[in-house]
Parts: sequence; C-alpha cells; structure tokens
Amino acid sequence: MYLLEFVFRWAHVLFGITWIGLLYYFNFVQTEYFKEAEASAKADAVKKLAPRALWWFRWGAMFTFLTGLYLLHAIGATGSFLGMSAIWVGALAGIFMFLNVWLIIWPNQKIVIGLKEGDGAAAGAKAGLASRTNTLFSGPMLFGMLASKHLPLDPSTLGFGLSVALILVLEANALFGKTGPLTTVKGVIHCSIALAVVIWALLSYL
Repeated sequence: MYLLEFVFRWAHVLFGITWIGLLYYFNFVQTEYFKEAEASAKADAVKKLAPRALWWFRWGAMFTFLTGLYLLHAIGATGSFLGMSAIWVGALAGIFMFLNVWLIIWPNQKIVIGLKEGDGAAAGAKAGLASRTNTLFSGPMLFGMLASKHLPLDPSTLGFGLSVALILVLEANALFGKTGPLTTVKGVIHCSIALAVVIWALLSYL
C-alpha cells in the first residue's frame, strides 16, 4: 500500500512538473514573445511549436489529475475532512485548472492554431483568461499540497468555506469576467502569491 501510494505521488509530481512547467512557459515566455515577434516567426511558431507544446500541456494536466484523484482518495481515507482542509482547497484549485485546460483552453486554442474554424481573436482571449487564471491558481494549489503535510494549521469551518468561496469566485471570473491585474506577467505572479497568502490566513486565523 505504501509503495503504491509512493508511486502515485512520484507520478503526480512528474506529470505536474510537465503541466505547470508548460503553463509557465505559455504565460511567461511564449505569450510575451508573440507580442514582439515578426509575423512570419509568430506564424511558424503557431503552426509548428504551439501544437507540440499544447499536446504535452493537456496530457500532463490529464495525468496529473488522474493520479491526484487516487491520492485524494488515499488521503481522505486516513484523516478528517476539516483537518485536511488545505489539501482540499489546493485540490479544488487543481481540479478547476484541469477543467480549464480541457474545456476552455484547448478548445479555444484549436481555433487559434487553425485546427478548427472560428473567431481567432475571441478564442485567444478566452483561452488567455483561463490560462492566466490557472497561473493564478498554481500558487494556492501548491500551498495546499505542501501545507497539508508540512505547515501546522487549525482551520475552522468558516475559514475553509471562505477559501472555497474565493476559489469559486475567481473561477467564475475565468468564465465570464476580465483579465484585470492578471494581464501582465508581474501582475499574475503577484496575485498568485497574494492569493496563497490570503488562503493561508483564512485557514490559520478564522
């Protein structure tokens, strides 16, 4: 049992590195490059580079999610729900990130890279907002993973409920809102760190 759980933890981290590494690449490197690239260079990257990166990106997300489901089952069977609130908040952020990849980012990116007909500009905006939201969630997700084992917390039902509500509101913005402070690289990094701190405070002091 311990060996099986270890293998799933190892695989979860390995797939997660692939997924989140590419998420950061898209948000911090490729998007910024596309703003400055010559039209011919951008067109070549969209045709040859982006589809390859998106393949690893979406399947990294899929297998991170699947291994995470097993680990949630294993963890949930060994501890109280409230006592494991940090991992549940992190898991909620991760689940929304996975759904954003497969239900928003990838369908719209198929239009952007020419695999499907549609309004490229509108599709790019939708995919971009979901991708920025995933970057925003990455900090709290990692906080939840680590805090559940390595940071003493004494969460209350109120603190847990407010943390969940905050994640839900931000996901609603990914679906229906605007990029706002997430527009810039610095903005999304600062917001991700701030969100992790706020969730830590909610789980620690309420």
